[in-house]
Amino acid sequence: MPVSAAQVKELRDKTGAGIMDSKRALEEAGGDLKKAEEILNVKGLASASKKAGRETSEGLVVSYIHTGGRVGSLVELNCETDFVARTDEFAALGRNLAMQIAAMTPLYVDRESIPEDVEDINDEQLLLEQEYIRDSSMKVGDLVKEAISKLGENIRVRRFSRFELGG
Repeated sequence: MPVSAAQVKELRDKTGAGIMDSKRALEEAGGDLKKAEEILNVKGLASASKKAGRETSEGLVVSYIHTGGRVGSLVELNCETDFVARTDEFAALGRNLAMQIAAMTPLYVDRESIPEDVEDINDEQLLLEQEYIRDSSMKVGDLVKEAISKLGENIRVRRFSRFELGG
């Protein structure tokens, strides 16, 4: 089934995928936009896992101060190149992660970042395992993987700090 340019554009706008990837996904899905989106998600998650071993030496330190100035956070978000670090999408990911940290008070980034002498940590205390505050259908780790597939580079939350007045 031939796919129209309008369909490709719509899928690209929704997912951020490339032109040819969008066209192939639509052709594979028989023109079904939802199915094509799922195909791209599966391919994106596969490509994110391939990028996981790459070094992340560039990035940003992003801050968020909640209204009223009583709670704030800093997050170090790393990527492979300064080109990606300067994109609006990367900066928005950093802001959303900093907001998540301020709102949900995680203790550690992930299981690997827990010190050896600490026990009894549940998923709600791990940033990447928390339910994302802006979309409860996904975890914060899924948000990062989505950004990896869109931006085409490995992205890593290196560390964070949360500050609360009087805390």
